[in-house]
Amino acid sequence: MRRLRFEVAYDGTDFHGWQVQPGLPTIQGILEEIIGGMEGKPVQVAGSGRTDAGVHALAQVAAVSLENRIPADNFRRAVNRLLPGTIRINHVREVDLEFHPRFDAVRKTYEYRIYREEVCSPFERRFVYHHPYPLNEAAMLAAAPLLEGEHDFTAFAASDYRDAEGKSKVRKIYSSVLTRDNDMLIYRVTGSGFLKHMVRNIVGVLLEGGKGNLGAAEIRARLMPGCKILPGPAVPASGLVLMCVEYR
Repeated sequence: MRRLRFEVAYDGTDFHGWQVQPGLPTIQGILEEIIGGMEGKPVQVAGSGRTDAGVHALAQVAAVSLENRIPADNFRRAVNRLLPGTIRINHVREVDLEFHPRFDAVRKTYEYRIYREEVCSPFERRFVYHHPYPLNEAAMLAAAPLLEGEHDFTAFAASDYRDAEGKSKVRKIYSSVLTRDNDMLIYRVTGSGFLKHMVRNIVGVLLEGGKGNLGAAEIRARLMPGCKILPGPAVPASGLVLMCVEYR
Protein backbone atom coordinates (compact mmCIF):
# COMPACT_ATOMS: atom_id res chain seq x y z
CA MET A 1 0.00 0.00 0.00
CA ARG A 2 1.18 3.53 -0.82
CA ARG A 3 -0.24 7.02 -0.33
CA LEU A 4 -0.27 9.73 -2.97
CA ARG A 5 -0.68 13.40 -2.14
CA PHE A 6 -1.77 15.76 -4.89
CA GLU A 7 -3.22 19.21 -5.54
CA VAL A 8 -6.55 19.63 -7.29
CA ALA A 9 -7.61 22.76 -9.17
CA TYR A 10 -11.23 23.11 -10.16
CA ASP A 11 -13.97 25.39 -11.41
CA GLY A 12 -16.68 24.56 -8.89
CA THR A 13 -19.57 26.21 -10.74
CA ASP A 14 -21.19 22.99 -11.94
CA PHE A 15 -20.49 20.91 -8.82
CA HIS A 16 -22.24 20.48 -5.49
CA GLY A 17 -19.03 21.09 -3.56
CA TRP A 18 -16.16 18.80 -2.63
CA GLN A 19 -17.84 16.16 -0.49
CA VAL A 20 -19.55 13.09 -1.95
CA GLN A 21 -23.34 13.43 -2.12
CA PRO A 22 -25.52 10.63 -3.52
CA GLY A 23 -26.83 11.41 -6.99
CA LEU A 24 -25.03 14.76 -7.24
CA PRO A 25 -21.80 15.69 -9.08
CA THR A 26 -19.04 16.54 -6.57
CA ILE A 27 -15.26 16.87 -6.87
CA GLN A 28 -14.54 14.07 -4.40
CA GLY A 29 -17.13 11.83 -6.04
CA ILE A 30 -15.65 12.17 -9.52
CA LEU A 31 -12.09 11.63 -8.26
CA GLU A 32 -13.10 8.50 -6.33
CA GLU A 33 -14.93 7.11 -9.36
CA ILE A 34 -11.97 7.61 -11.69
CA ILE A 35 -9.20 6.56 -9.29
CA GLY A 36 -11.28 3.63 -8.05
CA GLY A 37 -11.59 2.45 -11.64
CA MET A 38 -7.80 2.51 -11.96
CA GLU A 39 -7.39 0.68 -8.65
CA GLY A 40 -10.05 -1.90 -9.47
CA LYS A 41 -11.94 -1.31 -6.22
CA PRO A 42 -13.45 1.59 -4.25
CA VAL A 43 -11.03 4.19 -2.87
CA GLN A 44 -11.40 7.09 -0.48
CA VAL A 45 -9.98 10.43 -1.58
CA ALA A 46 -9.44 12.66 1.46
CA GLY A 47 -9.38 16.43 1.03
CA SER A 48 -8.03 19.30 3.13
CA GLY A 49 -11.56 20.56 3.62
CA ARG A 50 -15.08 20.71 2.21
CA THR A 51 -15.55 23.50 -0.29
CA ASP A 52 -19.22 24.34 -0.80
CA ALA A 53 -21.30 24.15 -3.95
CA GLY A 54 -20.01 26.61 -6.54
CA VAL A 55 -16.71 27.34 -4.73
CA HIS A 56 -13.47 27.01 -6.70
CA ALA A 57 -9.96 25.85 -5.83
CA LEU A 58 -6.52 26.68 -7.17
CA ALA A 59 -4.75 24.14 -4.92
CA GLN A 60 -7.02 21.89 -2.89
CA VAL A 61 -4.80 19.24 -1.29
CA ALA A 62 -5.98 15.63 -1.46
CA ALA A 63 -4.59 12.17 -0.80
CA VAL A 64 -5.47 8.58 -1.64
CA SER A 65 -4.07 5.19 -0.63
CA LEU A 66 -3.46 2.73 -3.48
CA GLU A 67 -2.00 -0.68 -4.16
CA ASN A 68 -1.43 0.31 -7.81
CA ARG A 69 2.28 0.98 -8.39
CA ILE A 70 1.76 3.50 -11.19
CA PRO A 71 4.45 6.24 -11.02
CA ALA A 72 3.18 9.52 -9.57
CA ASP A 73 3.48 11.53 -12.77
CA ASN A 74 1.80 8.80 -14.82
CA PHE A 75 -0.99 8.78 -12.23
CA ARG A 76 -1.47 12.52 -12.79
CA ARG A 77 -1.62 12.11 -16.57
CA ALA A 78 -3.97 9.13 -16.43
CA VAL A 79 -6.46 10.79 -14.08
CA ASN A 80 -6.40 14.09 -15.98
CA ARG A 81 -7.24 12.27 -19.22
CA LEU A 82 -10.45 11.00 -17.62
CA LEU A 83 -11.46 14.11 -15.66
CA PRO A 84 -13.73 16.82 -17.10
CA GLY A 85 -11.88 19.93 -18.20
CA THR A 86 -13.10 21.81 -15.14
CA ILE A 87 -10.94 19.66 -12.80
CA ARG A 88 -7.18 19.10 -12.96
CA ILE A 89 -4.66 17.27 -10.76
CA ASN A 90 -1.18 18.75 -10.18
CA HIS A 91 1.99 18.01 -8.20
CA VAL A 92 1.54 14.34 -7.28
CA ARG A 93 4.02 12.74 -4.86
CA GLU A 94 4.26 9.84 -2.46
CA VAL A 95 3.93 10.57 1.27
CA ASP A 96 3.73 8.62 4.51
CA LEU A 97 0.67 6.40 4.86
CA GLU A 98 -0.35 8.45 7.92
CA PHE A 99 -0.59 11.75 6.02
CA HIS A 100 -4.06 13.32 6.11
CA PRO A 101 -4.73 16.51 4.09
CA ARG A 102 -7.22 17.87 6.61
CA PHE A 103 -5.80 16.91 9.99
CA ASP A 104 -2.19 17.74 9.11
CA ALA A 105 -2.98 21.18 7.65
CA VAL A 106 -1.87 24.21 9.68
CA ARG A 107 -3.05 27.11 7.51
CA LYS A 108 -5.43 27.72 4.62
CA THR A 109 -5.77 30.77 2.40
CA TYR A 110 -8.90 31.84 0.54
CA GLU A 111 -9.57 34.72 -1.82
CA TYR A 112 -12.91 36.33 -2.55
CA ARG A 113 -13.27 38.56 -5.63
CA ILE A 114 -15.85 41.29 -6.10
CA TYR A 115 -16.11 42.82 -9.58
CA ARG A 116 -16.98 46.50 -9.28
CA GLU A 117 -17.62 47.80 -12.79
CA GLU A 118 -21.06 48.12 -14.40
CA VAL A 119 -20.55 45.41 -17.03
CA CYS A 120 -19.02 42.07 -16.04
CA SER A 121 -17.35 40.10 -18.81
CA PRO A 122 -18.84 36.66 -19.49
CA PHE A 123 -15.28 35.36 -19.10
CA GLU A 124 -15.19 36.66 -15.52
CA ARG A 125 -18.71 35.98 -14.28
CA ARG A 126 -18.15 32.39 -13.06
CA PHE A 127 -15.29 33.48 -10.79
CA VAL A 128 -16.46 36.75 -9.22
CA TYR A 129 -19.36 38.35 -7.40
CA HIS A 130 -20.57 41.19 -9.60
CA HIS A 131 -21.44 44.14 -7.33
CA PRO A 132 -21.35 47.45 -9.27
CA TYR A 133 -23.29 49.42 -6.65
CA PRO A 134 -21.95 52.27 -4.46
CA LEU A 135 -19.72 51.21 -1.54
CA ASN A 136 -17.50 52.99 0.94
CA GLU A 137 -14.48 50.91 0.00
CA ALA A 138 -12.19 52.75 2.42
CA ALA A 139 -14.40 51.63 5.32
CA MET A 140 -14.28 48.05 4.07
CA LEU A 141 -10.48 48.08 3.73
CA ALA A 142 -10.19 49.43 7.27
CA ALA A 143 -12.62 46.84 8.67
CA ALA A 144 -10.97 43.73 7.18
CA PRO A 145 -8.12 43.53 9.76
CA LEU A 146 -10.67 43.49 12.59
CA LEU A 147 -11.09 39.76 11.88
CA GLU A 148 -7.44 39.00 12.63
CA GLY A 149 -6.57 37.10 15.79
CA GLU A 150 -8.20 34.23 17.65
CA HIS A 151 -11.97 34.61 17.93
CA ASP A 152 -15.20 32.68 18.28
CA PHE A 153 -16.63 32.78 14.73
CA THR A 154 -20.07 31.39 15.60
CA ALA A 155 -21.68 34.56 14.20
CA PHE A 156 -19.96 33.90 10.86
CA ALA A 157 -20.74 30.17 10.56
CA ALA A 158 -23.72 28.61 8.80
CA SER A 159 -25.46 25.74 10.58
CA ASP A 160 -23.76 22.39 10.03
CA TYR A 161 -24.84 18.82 10.70
CA ARG A 162 -21.74 18.48 12.89
CA ASP A 163 -22.93 21.25 15.25
CA ALA A 164 -24.46 18.58 17.49
CA GLU A 165 -20.93 17.43 18.32
CA GLY A 166 -20.43 20.69 20.24
CA LYS A 167 -17.01 21.42 18.76
CA SER A 168 -15.42 24.80 19.29
CA LYS A 169 -15.93 27.47 16.66
CA VAL A 170 -12.84 29.36 17.73
CA ARG A 171 -10.44 29.89 14.86
CA LYS A 172 -7.25 31.90 14.44
CA ILE A 173 -7.01 34.33 11.54
CA TYR A 174 -3.41 35.21 10.70
CA SER A 175 -4.17 37.71 7.96
CA SER A 176 -7.36 39.44 6.77
CA VAL A 177 -6.80 41.99 4.01
CA LEU A 178 -9.03 43.66 1.43
CA THR A 179 -7.39 45.42 -1.52
CA ARG A 180 -8.48 47.12 -4.73
CA ASP A 181 -6.87 45.70 -7.89
CA ASN A 182 -8.08 47.56 -11.00
CA ASP A 183 -11.78 46.67 -11.35
CA MET A 184 -11.72 44.13 -8.52
CA LEU A 185 -11.98 44.16 -4.75
CA ILE A 186 -9.99 41.16 -3.50
CA TYR A 187 -10.37 39.83 0.03
CA ARG A 188 -7.55 37.48 1.07
CA VAL A 189 -7.71 35.62 4.36
CA THR A 190 -5.35 33.09 5.95
CA GLY A 191 -6.42 31.10 8.98
CA SER A 192 -5.94 27.94 11.00
CA GLY A 193 -9.22 26.65 9.61
CA PHE A 194 -12.62 27.81 8.44
CA LEU A 195 -16.22 27.02 9.34
CA LYS A 196 -19.06 26.44 6.90
CA HIS A 197 -19.70 29.60 4.85
CA MET A 198 -17.33 31.51 7.15
CA VAL A 199 -15.44 33.43 4.45
CA ARG A 200 -18.63 34.21 2.53
CA ASN A 201 -20.23 35.54 5.71
CA ILE A 202 -17.16 37.64 6.53
CA VAL A 203 -17.27 39.24 3.07
CA GLY A 204 -21.02 39.78 3.44
CA VAL A 205 -20.44 41.64 6.71
CA LEU A 206 -17.66 43.74 5.12
CA LEU A 207 -20.07 44.65 2.33
CA GLU A 208 -22.65 45.72 4.92
CA GLY A 209 -19.93 47.96 6.34
CA GLY A 210 -19.33 49.36 2.86
CA LYS A 211 -23.04 50.10 2.50
CA GLY A 212 -23.02 52.01 5.78
CA ASN A 213 -25.20 49.46 7.59
CA LEU A 214 -22.50 48.32 10.04
CA GLY A 215 -19.66 50.08 11.84
CA ALA A 216 -16.42 48.75 13.31
CA ALA A 217 -17.99 48.29 16.76
CA GLU A 218 -20.81 46.20 15.31
CA ILE A 219 -18.34 44.01 13.44
CA ARG A 220 -16.29 43.51 16.61
CA ALA A 221 -19.48 42.56 18.47
CA ARG A 222 -19.87 39.56 16.17
CA LEU A 223 -16.54 38.20 17.44
CA MET A 224 -17.42 38.32 21.12
CA PRO A 225 -17.90 35.02 23.00
CA GLY A 226 -21.58 34.18 23.35
CA CYS A 227 -22.62 36.48 20.49
CA LYS A 228 -26.21 35.68 19.45
CA ILE A 229 -26.18 37.59 16.15
CA LEU A 230 -27.24 35.33 13.31
CA PRO A 231 -24.67 34.69 10.55
CA GLY A 232 -24.85 36.54 7.27
CA PRO A 233 -25.58 37.91 4.90
CA ALA A 234 -23.50 35.43 2.89
CA VAL A 235 -22.20 36.46 -0.52
CA PRO A 236 -22.50 34.07 -3.51
CA ALA A 237 -20.09 31.13 -3.84
CA SER A 238 -18.89 32.19 -7.29
CA GLY A 239 -16.30 34.67 -5.99
CA LEU A 240 -14.58 32.28 -3.56
CA VAL A 241 -11.36 30.37 -4.32
CA LEU A 242 -9.30 28.10 -2.06
CA MET A 243 -5.81 29.36 -2.90
CA CYS A 244 -3.46 27.15 -0.89
CA VAL A 245 -3.09 24.84 2.10
CA GLU A 246 0.05 24.87 4.22
CA TYR A 247 1.66 22.05 6.22
CA ARG A 248 4.52 21.78 8.67
